[in-house]
Amino acid sequence: WETMEFFKKLFGGGGPKTGSSDRAGLYFYVKPTGCEEIVRVRIDSNNDPSLADDNSTYFVRKTVRGSTYKCTREAELELFFDSNRRLTEKNVTKGTLVTKEEFEAWLAAQETSSPPP
Repeated sequence: WETMEFFKKLFGGGGPKTGSSDRAGLYFYVKPTGCEEIVRVRIDSNNDPSLADDNSTYFVRKTVRGSTYKCTREAELELFFDSNRRLTEKNVTKGTLVTKEEFEAWLAAQETSSPPP
């Protein structure tokens, strides 16, 4: 049993992280230009940032694409962090950053407009 607990701690076992227990997760909501869909992007603040050319700050670049045939356009999310991996700047090319509330409203509208199975 102790060995199993050790591996859970080592590899983060215990199921998917949800809510406030996802401390490393940063979430951004991107709406590609010309699309109705809003895409939720998760950045792992411990693993996703790459060291910038100055060898002291970090950046992340993600290509964002809708998950349905209705939105085939791409947007690019760029994030910049200081030496302590605190977010300092965020940019979107070919899209727009929207709020979590806008994402949740869009998601709720999708659920009410989809036909029952």
